[in-house]
Amino acid sequence: MILGAVLAGGQSSRFGSDKALAELGGRTLLARAVDALSGWCEHVVVVGRETAPAPTLPDWPRPGMGPLAGIAAALHHARDEDYEAVLTCGVDSADLPDGLPDLLLPAPAYLADQPVVGLWPASAAEQIEAILTSEGRHSMQQFAEAIGARAVKLGAKSANINTQADLAALEKRHGL
Repeated sequence: MILGAVLAGGQSSRFGSDKALAELGGRTLLARAVDALSGWCEHVVVVGRETAPAPTLPDWPRPGMGPLAGIAAALHHARDEDYEAVLTCGVDSADLPDGLPDLLLPAPAYLADQPVVGLWPASAAEQIEAILTSEGRHSMQQFAEAIGARAVKLGAKSANINTQADLAALEKRHGL
């Protein structure tokens, strides 16, 4: 079984407001991300928020540690609930490719241009825990290297909404 996890604990500092609640075509980015993962996963959780259109988890070990803390929370939950893997995406990950899980098999793997979009084995919980409790770097690249994850390159770059201008460009591109 695969657990879907939307990473939604960021500060949205470049965006200027709560990015998760920004709308694209009349639907919030958060709802769009949950719906996208729901199409591929048995269950979906939202990490880093208290309220969402799916069950929520707090970042692990604490908020403010970036996307690794969200992935760590999802991996801990997946391991405890007997999921094989976790499919992650950021709340700002738009236009995820069709068949995303198939592109990322076998796990571990992630999108090269957007490393928070990945398929991670639940067994990687211990490695991510070691990284987050160490004094060193806490980066997606460090985690990917530690577990031997593959970077999957797509023909077209997937959309990542960091600013209001990114959102407006995506709306224009899709005619929304």
